[in-house]
Amino acid sequence: MSRRQQWAELEDERLLAQCEVDTYRASGPGGQKRNKTSSAVRLRHLPSGLIVIAEESRSQHENKARALRRLRQAIWLELREPVEIEHPALTAARDIDGRFAVTLRDPRYLPAVARILDVLESTQSAVREAAEKLGTTTGNLVHFLEADDRVWRAVNGLRARHHKSPLQS
Repeated sequence: MSRRQQWAELEDERLLAQCEVDTYRASGPGGQKRNKTSSAVRLRHLPSGLIVIAEESRSQHENKARALRRLRQAIWLELREPVEIEHPALTAARDIDGRFAVTLRDPRYLPAVARILDVLESTQSAVREAAEKLGTTTGNLVHFLEADDRVWRAVNGLRARHHKSPLQS
């Protein structure tokens, strides 16, 4: 099991134990109690260096839960690992015809996306090359990745790092 997967699948308490937690008063528009309590939460995941925030709620507890969900997403979407084309996460995300077909809410989605982003990184963000390596069509790959805005931003972030123009959805 990779470090990325280990971190993403930790129980909340154990993942939180790896983080530096800051609470602060969120600024901006809001109700009467918006600036009265330190309800905003910033998590710094020390092993990976990732930072996430949540400040939507007046409840620190709710914001901490949101920040943990965002941290798990960031672990999958922002940390790259060496490419493994025949990885179980990729196999589990395919339908009977071999196309990537799991939905956003499916727990197999983010692990598959993480592996696909690893492949994109290895091809310097060349989508056609990545699709060939993954044994799928360019259309299926793009359709699968554009289903989630955060994933799409991660794809275009990789492309920017490799001096390629962003993909249009």
